[in-house]
Amino acid sequence: MKLLSYKTLITCLLPFIILSCNKLRDTRLQKVETIRFASYNVALFRSEQGQLAKDLQSGADTQIKNVAAVIQHLKPDVLGLFEFDYDETGQLLKDFQNNYLSIGQHGEKPITYPYLIQVPSNTGIASEVDYNRDGKVELPNDAFGFGKYEGQYAFALLSKFPLDEKQIRSYQKFLWSKMPNARQPILADDTPYYSKEAWSKFRLSSKNHIDIPLQLPNGKTVHTILAHPTPPVFDGPEDRNGLRNYDEIRLLKDYISNETYLLDDNNKKGGLKSGEHFVIMGDLNADPLDGDSPTGAIDQLLTSSLVNPMPTIGPLIPKSKGGQGFNQKKGDKGDPAYDTSFFGKRIDYVIPSKTMEVISSGVFWPAEGEALYNLVKEKKASDHLLIWVDVQVE
Repeated sequence: MKLLSYKTLITCLLPFIILSCNKLRDTRLQKVETIRFASYNVALFRSEQGQLAKDLQSGADTQIKNVAAVIQHLKPDVLGLFEFDYDETGQLLKDFQNNYLSIGQHGEKPITYPYLIQVPSNTGIASEVDYNRDGKVELPNDAFGFGKYEGQYAFALLSKFPLDEKQIRSYQKFLWSKMPNARQPILADDTPYYSKEAWSKFRLSSKNHIDIPLQLPNGKTVHTILAHPTPPVFDGPEDRNGLRNYDEIRLLKDYISNETYLLDDNNKKGGLKSGEHFVIMGDLNADPLDGDSPTGAIDQLLTSSLVNPMPTIGPLIPKSKGGQGFNQKKGDKGDPAYDTSFFGKRIDYVIPSKTMEVISSGVFWPAEGEALYNLVKEKKASDHLLIWVDVQVE
């Protein structure tokens, strides 16, 4: 029997070696990692424009230190910050990172987010229309979104993964009247609450609705979709804020459903393509059982066939011991363990698509004796709690 030479043997085996290496590389690229997505209404707005900048530059603000400690303790990979004043230069977010998150707070270890983006907001942008029918046109009530100055109550995104900023889609300027079957507020005499001029210029989003794609190490794209609909209160029997809240949530539902009527701020039609990975995050100001939002408002998302039901209506709804022990309000139907705010409502959400596997979840509301209890109690960090969901994306 003739023996093969070394070179001949290598030549014969080379295709199999290359194939094996490629399979090993693909396996590593497709390695499934658990990723923590979190939503946190941090109440980092201020009554006067410019005050938050001073507080962030100082590095000494007690509330901001407490917020930073919570974030450092939970270590989200992707974090939506709500009620964080907007700054088009991005300096506010950089100062939050450099002067608070990058410094250990209350015994926690520093955390760094290399990818930061502040999101423009309709709050405080003058509409030049009398929206609240008081005979005057002035801030904050006649802005496109309630606000004393532009960008008050805005939101931001912090990520450990690269953001595909060229593919961002926003609906800040989308008109409420362009939504089919919009829930236009009606007065008791069956006439519209808003004048023809007001209705023709009214932006649906009270802050913004935005899709910021991020790139995971395994090559997958996840669309992080953020919004902060208006509270369904501070109105009259016409329920104008409640109806707006409903349709702001509907805009999220229609976006993930790829409804053809949608037109983003760059005039691109439609929504998200079928089968894409997404996570919706935000203070959506709607509780499924309690509160003033119209019936079924948040159920538009919680019961959607496109989302993973485990953290929405299933056994992994985020919960806490702190809320369960503190927050039962008279007349409430919902389990206080699910509450995400000190005023007794489940209104903050992290909603992943059905394409993802949900591993765990929680609301960071520590009970007495648990870590950071003294920093969170009595709204010392915020009147909301951080909510998180751990997912795997294959």
